[in-house]
Amino acid sequence: MKSRELNREKGILGERVATEYLIKNGAEILEKNYKNNFGEIDIIANMDEKLVFVEVKSRTNLHFGYPAEAVDLKKRHKIIKIAKYYISEHNYMDMPVRFDVIEVFLADTKLRHIINAF
Repeated sequence: MKSRELNREKGILGERVATEYLIKNGAEILEKNYKNNFGEIDIIANMDEKLVFVEVKSRTNLHFGYPAEAVDLKKRHKIIKIAKYYISEHNYMDMPVRFDVIEVFLADTKLRHIINAF
């Protein structure tokens, strides 16, 4: 399997683990892999009366650092732009918003939920 395909499989698995975790913790999943002209957001959920945009980062090891470190300033700006469009499109202007990152460590099936990551 090619590296790109393998990374996509890891991403799909990580998103599944993150979705299950969010549901277990009371989230209502509104969208998975939401796409618009600006890009894609992994998970959009209604959680604790907030509209939560979740970026999921999965790793099998830490050779390239912690997964959340991949959500750099450029990626954050992109996610915010996508979120603004989603909020406008679905008329969620009055709902509080939060941006989270969920790190999924595939080797030991653990995760770390970073609330208000940015």
